[in-house]
Amino acid sequence: MKNSPVNVGIACALVVKEPGALITYALGSCVGVCLFDRKKHIAGMAHIMLPSYEDAADRQNLYKFADSGCELLLRSMLRQGAGRDDITARLVGGARMFRTGGSMEGIGERNVNAVRETLHRLGIHITAEDTGKDYGRTVTLDSVTGEVTVKAVNGEIKKI
Repeated sequence: MKNSPVNVGIACALVVKEPGALITYALGSCVGVCLFDRKKHIAGMAHIMLPSYEDAADRQNLYKFADSGCELLLRSMLRQGAGRDDITARLVGGARMFRTGGSMEGIGERNVNAVRETLHRLGIHITAEDTGKDYGRTVTLDSVTGEVTVKAVNGEIKKI
């Protein structure tokens, strides 16, 4: 990653080709969806905030939602020349940032599950995850190697 990574904002998605890289910050309950075409070295990332477009009152930004955001990201990658059968996914985030009473599933877990279901429906295989827990993360995706680097707020850095 010789160039500085391009920032993917909250409720946004971007696609880069080799030698680019993508980064998104402050993934709490949000999910960073990292897609990578290993043959053409095309990388895509979305910063997903909510599980479903169908359940939302404000539907102006389709990248905000797991169902529509993942589909739009995949379409963008295919338009850039990625091969559907060569794309794999890695997921980061979906933390439970706030403790609430009861046994109700938190928004982070619901986001992760919605992303998993959408990627399965789209035929995209998930190869790795760093999800759940109770802390925020920053994630970087390198389009040359497909390497995903996760930096936790506690300073821990790992590759998935």
